[in-house]
Formats: sequence, structure tokens, C-alpha cells
Amino acid sequence: MSIDPIFHKIHALVVPHGIMLELMNEEPDAPLGERISGQAWAGRWFEITQQSYNEMFEMMPPRLMAPDMFALSELKAGAVGSVFFEIVIAGKKRWFHGFCCLSDRDAPTKMRTAIILWETGDATGLTRDQKLDAIWSFTHRGFRGHLRNGDGAANAGDLRGSRTILIYEPGFGTVLKRLADLTDNEIAAELPRHRAR
Repeated sequence: MSIDPIFHKIHALVVPHGIMLELMNEEPDAPLGERISGQAWAGRWFEITQQSYNEMFEMMPPRLMAPDMFALSELKAGAVGSVFFEIVIAGKKRWFHGFCCLSDRDAPTKMRTAIILWETGDATGLTRDQKLDAIWSFTHRGFRGHLRNGDGAANAGDLRGSRTILIYEPGFGTVLKRLADLTDNEIAAELPRHRAR
């Protein structure tokens, strides 16, 4: 089962190795079912040191390897595991750890995109799909969902399962809108913004 997380940074500073291990082993305050499935961890990330990145790479064979990222072979819970990233931001290499649902082959790439967007606040160079994924991942679960039959769309059967979010439309107020139908202006308004470092 794939988990569709909200990506969120759980520590404001670059953490030393000991704190990294504590954060990786931290038990979230979540229902038992979410801890068993791994959903309680999915989407959580924080910045680490280069030394920690290198030590974790040498620790055990990786489950996944891609340019500038790898996943530990041991899973945290369900299909959720640790992914380590080396990302160049503002011309400087930085290192991050995050929990991703590895049953979704795109999850590490989506997390990498979310980290870059969070750390820079700059969506320049992101494709439309990457921007939509970032909006989806940073939108609170209470304000996003999937289209079902009976949601008011004329062809809801054809669109069933489409991702939706609540947005503010001037003159109408809060409306439910398919993520894929957002205009360029709505995308710009909904993209998460954060201070650049």
C-alpha cells in the first residue's frame, strides 16, 4: 500500500549524528495502526551532517541507490524506510534524512523536490507536475482528498480518484478543486513559501 504523506521538517537545525539517531528512532504520537503501517513516519525529514550521510551509507547495503540519494535496506515500518539525500542548494552541498514510503517509486524524488522547495522557497525550474506534487504534499490532510462519486462533478465516474484540494476563489469563497485543474496563478498562490537560507 502506498502512503501519500505530507512532507514536513521536524527539526530546525543541522543535527549531529547522535541527535539524528534519536530522531530516526523517535516514536511519533500516532495511532497504533499508523505506526504499524509506517504512515506515522512517512514524510518527516531533517538536515544532517556530511559525516552522518557517509556513515549511514557505509553501514549496510542500500535498498535503493540513485544519484545523490540512497535508502537503507532496513525498513522502519510497513514499506516506510530511511532515505538519505545530498542536495546542492544555493551552490552548497547539504545532506538530509527523510522517511519515504518505498512502495511508491516516486516518493524519494517527491521528497527531494519538497526539501528543495522548503529550503529555497523557489519553484523556478520545477515542472508543473512537481509543483502540483509539492502543493499536494504541503496541504494539510483536512484540506485535500480524492474525488468520489457524488462529489458534484458531472462526470465524477471518469474522474474518480483524482486529487482535490480546497482553495479560496475570490467571489466564491472556499471551493473544492481538482489539483490537475489549478491555473498557473492558483499554483503560484498555493505553492509553499519558506525563507531562503
